[in-house]
Parts: sequence; structure tokens; C-alpha cells
Amino acid sequence: MRTMILFQNKPIPVYITESNKKTLDKLALTLNRKWETGKNALKNCLRSLISVEIVGSEATLHAINEKDTLTISLY
Repeated sequence: MRTMILFQNKPIPVYITESNKKTLDKLALTLNRKWETGKNALKNCLRSLISVEIVGSEATLHAINEKDTLTISLY
């Protein structure tokens, strides 16, 4: 299933296997927290974020540059 979230005033598509409002809320909280406190590699990924894929409790953050793509835990 595909849905959209707003992150840093940009609509970002989120691909998720199960539609769960809690998971999307947790994703938004985690992305905002990582934007504030994350390391440089993570911030580079978030600056060029183009989509997010959620499988279980992990989110794969796809960036424009493939080498910036990261997987983070939502919990």
C-alpha cells in the first residue's frame, strides 16, 4: 500500500505492507527526532529523501543518491 507523509514541507511516499496509523505516527516522530539529533550520514539521507519503505519495525529511507539510502528501526 502507498500513502504520503509530509516531511520538511515535502510530500514523501511511504510504501507499507499493512496500513497502521500507529506505524505512520511512529515514522513521523522518528524522522523528526533523527532530523534534530541524527549524525551527518543520516541527515544527508533525510535531506535528499525520496521515499520510505516500511517492513515490520524497520524503515528503509531511499535517497536520491543510492549510497545515502539507510535503514532505521522505528522502535
